Amino acid sequence: MKQYLIDELRYEDFEQIKNYMDEHLEASGMENLYWLPIEPELLSPMQAEHKDCHPLYFAVELRENSISCELLVRTRWRMKCDCIAYADRQQRSWLMDSLDAILEKLKISI
Repeated sequence: MKQYLIDELRYEDFEQIKNYMDEHLEASGMENLYWLPIEPELLSPMQAEHKDCHPLYFAVELRENSISCELLVRTRWRMKCDCIAYADRQQRSWLMDSLDAILEKLKISI
């Protein structure tokens, strides 16, 4: 699985990030796994057409010493669909920028 990984978090960082994610991201139902919805304007034409699959997400896993994000655009409603695909360059950049912005907002430097 392709992923974006931010590691070497301190425990204090983990607690701060967890509080932020609990408040601002959708919980997946699994501990420390969150859904980060993708901005609609970033969807590919096929992803935009699949209204029944919306919203589309990136999965974000928070661990005590890291944050990892699959680079897979997915839906919560289906396991297989043509709109589920690896992120394109624009989606990947948006994901990385979004996570970096969270760290910047929390004044966490890695």
